[in-house]
Amino acid sequence: MTPGQIDEFFARLAADNPAPRSALVYRNPYTLLVAVVLSAQATDVGVNKATESLFAVADTPQAMLALGEDGLKSHIRTIGLYNNKAKNIIALSDVLVRAHGGQVPEDRQALEALPGVGRKTANVVLNVAFGEETIAVDTHIFRLANRTGLAPGKTPDKVEAGLLEVVPAHWRRHAHHWLILHGRHVCKARKPDCPACIVRDLCAYEPKTEPAGTR
Repeated sequence: MTPGQIDEFFARLAADNPAPRSALVYRNPYTLLVAVVLSAQATDVGVNKATESLFAVADTPQAMLALGEDGLKSHIRTIGLYNNKAKNIIALSDVLVRAHGGQVPEDRQALEALPGVGRKTANVVLNVAFGEETIAVDTHIFRLANRTGLAPGKTPDKVEAGLLEVVPAHWRRHAHHWLILHGRHVCKARKPDCPACIVRDLCAYEPKTEPAGTR
C-alpha cells in the first residue's frame, strides 16, 4: 500500500470505531496483565468468565499471593494451560511485590522480565494501561498485515516493525485494536468477509471473496 492508502485504511477503521477498547475486562493495570497472560491460546470471552470471580477476590498482586496457586487454579480451570498460567501469575505477582512495590511497571524491559510475559503481552499492557503507541502482533494482525499488503513479514517481530514504520503517527494509539477487530470479525482466517470489508478497495488480497450465490 502507498502511504496515502495506509492513511485512508486507518481513517476508515477509525470512522467505523472511533474509540476501540480491549475485549478483556479488567480493573487496573495488574488485572489487565493477568487477563492478558490468561488469554494466550484462549478466547477473551472465556477469560472474562473466569476473571469475573477471580478479580472479585484478587485484584492486586498481594491479594493474588494470599489466594495462592491452588486458589487461583480454582477460578481458572476452564482456561487452557491453566496450571502453567497459574504458576506464572503467582510468580509474576511475587516479583511485582518484591521489586516494584506491587505496581505494574510502565517499562518494556521490566515487563518482559516478569514470568510468563513476552513481547506481545508487554505491548498490550503498555498500550491499553499506559497509552503507549505499541502494536501487539497476534495471529489476527499477523494474517491481516500480510494478506492486505499493509506490512508483510515472515515473523511477528518483522510485522510489528513494519507496522510501526508505516502506520501514520496519528493512528498508532489505537492501531492494534482496529487491526485485531478487523482481523477477528472481517478479515477472518479461513474465508475473509470481503463483501463486508470497508477497506476492500485498498487491500492487495486476491482473489477477494464474493457474496454467497454470486458464482
